[in-house]
Amino acid sequence: MKERKDYLTWDEYFMGLAQLCALRSKDPNTRVGACLVDINNKVVSLGYNGMPIGCQDKDMPWGRDKSEYLNSKYPFVCHAELNVILNCGGKYLDNTRLYTTLFPCNECAKAIIQIGIKKVIYKEDKYSTEDNVIAAKHMFNISGVKYEKYIKTNKVVQMRL
Repeated sequence: MKERKDYLTWDEYFMGLAQLCALRSKDPNTRVGACLVDINNKVVSLGYNGMPIGCQDKDMPWGRDKSEYLNSKYPFVCHAELNVILNCGGKYLDNTRLYTTLFPCNECAKAIIQIGIKKVIYKEDKYSTEDNVIAAKHMFNISGVKYEKYIKTNKVVQMRL
């Protein structure tokens, strides 16, 4: 039997899991997923952006108007990157890699740095000119957290069950 060549790379696999997690988000505008992996390529945690446990989605605001802050999602939503850390139950995550569908904000960057994540692989950086992303990159640069854009391969993988 000859060796298969059409399997997913680790990056494809873990970004695929992050994208799958994003589909759980109830946010009508921005769905973000994250996958945290250890140095042995074992999934440590998964997360997506959403309301805190106990806060029913139907009872929470999902608006995007920052001028009506308390009627918007911004003070309430937990970002996927924070959720992936919180879902680990307080473990120190030294030398882990974070796959995320959107570049982290400054608040998530602080948590990423504090918990020991050493590399962030992101799919999109659509807010790259926003102050919170610029601040996140600055903190990553001075703290030694590496970040790189995920490069899609367009590989076609046949699935046989």
